[in-house]
Amino acid sequence: MPARWRRLGTAVRRPVRWQRLDPVVRDLPFGLLLLALSLVPAFHRHGTQLGAVPERPFDAAAALAAVLESLSLALRRRWPTVCLALVALGFAVDQLGGYHMVAGTALPFAVLSAGAHLDRHRRLVALAMTAAYVPLALALHRYGTEPADEFLTFYLVLALVWGVGAWLRATRAAEAEHRRRVAEDSRTAERARIARELHDVVTHHVTAMVVQTEAARCLTAAPDRLDRTLGTVAETGRRAINDLRHLLDLLDPGHGAEARTPSVGRIRVLVEQARGAGQSVDFTEQGAPAESTGSADLVAYRVVQEALTNALKYARGSRTSVLVRHGGREITVEIGTDGSGGRAEVPAGSGRGLAGLRERVGVLGGEFSAEPVPGGGFVVRARIPSGSAQ
Repeated sequence: MPARWRRLGTAVRRPVRWQRLDPVVRDLPFGLLLLALSLVPAFHRHGTQLGAVPERPFDAAAALAAVLESLSLALRRRWPTVCLALVALGFAVDQLGGYHMVAGTALPFAVLSAGAHLDRHRRLVALAMTAAYVPLALALHRYGTEPADEFLTFYLVLALVWGVGAWLRATRAAEAEHRRRVAEDSRTAERARIARELHDVVTHHVTAMVVQTEAARCLTAAPDRLDRTLGTVAETGRRAINDLRHLLDLLDPGHGAEARTPSVGRIRVLVEQARGAGQSVDFTEQGAPAESTGSADLVAYRVVQEALTNALKYARGSRTSVLVRHGGREITVEIGTDGSGGRAEVPAGSGRGLAGLRERVGVLGGEFSAEPVPGGGFVVRARIPSGSAQ
């Protein structure tokens, strides 16, 4: 691997490792930086100054104030209320003592973090900090000569910072809700997709098995035909198991088997299976399949599968025709029954099949229709864009 790719991989991994650290650990470096700058003599009395309290030399009280203001920022995300209280206490000592240290700049960051990360008692904290600021402003105004509007301006700046933090919190909450909705929609769509696949796979095979078993009950006097019919039932069951296994492989690709997607070329298998169940099916295929059909292959296969299943259910014994036409940019499928047969003794359908087909075809920008025809028959038509048409 080239050295530049190794360096790029290391640079990508570092932010991930940093994000995994505890928030206290991630916020501590900034606090240490403010503390270090506050301890440098060249930066003494060059920090935040509120009011006009006479300056004092750096002493133990100044060191305590610097520690409270700076190191408390490590708690700004984990415990924002504690952080704000400690920083505000240090700021009060800093300003009343006339130290005016660089660490005083920690107060806006603490206010911003409280507005952004505080989840409960937000109004109470805001009122408490306002109540604490009033005596501080009065004391600084008493010991200095600055006009009162300076303290009001400073308060309004802090209120604006709090508002920015609250906006960040609301934005973060909205993004989290959006991600939750997207995840929920994705899960719902995936469940619907699984339900469609299960419906297509299970209903078709089970319907064929029910029809064949019903026919076998009438063949007790013809052992050869009975044996052939029961063999067809067994073969249909094996196909159902095989298709279910492939469906499970599709849902769990890491299981080890490679998922298989049914194609238009396997429609003939569906036709033969319907014929084995006693349905008279005429199959016609026109044109040559395109080299690349995208999802159109699977959709066409499912349309024929569902239509033949319904023919076995509701038009058993009817003459059924299946037409598959391959065009340059689309696949056309038409399945019809003439209405001459009878209804099989199978449970009534839920309507999920045709609705699912209409949705599948619609997603690809095609057209789907399913409607009765004169004489008691039924016809299903689908035009499915394929290849470059998609």
